[in-house]
Amino acid sequence: MMIRNQFKDIKGSSELAMLAAPTTEELEQLRKAVAIMTPSEKESAESLSDEQVEKIATDAGTDVGIFAIFINGFALHSKRVS
Repeated sequence: MMIRNQFKDIKGSSELAMLAAPTTEELEQLRKAVAIMTPSEKESAESLSDEQVEKIATDAGTDVGIFAIFINGFALHSKRVS
């Protein structure tokens, strides 16, 4: 089992590593959370509120922080690509 030392600095390097190469466990948590999202939530994932992200992660039984990092990374990517 890999331990990522989350989150050992304020530079965001652990978070960026998670986005670039998620562990099997992190990826599984993301899949579980996305699986319970409504079509509307999936369509507007980049603009979900913190409360919505927390509710989705909690309802899916996944780590809120991990899901929030992925959603925030997706939002940043979407806004940069647009």
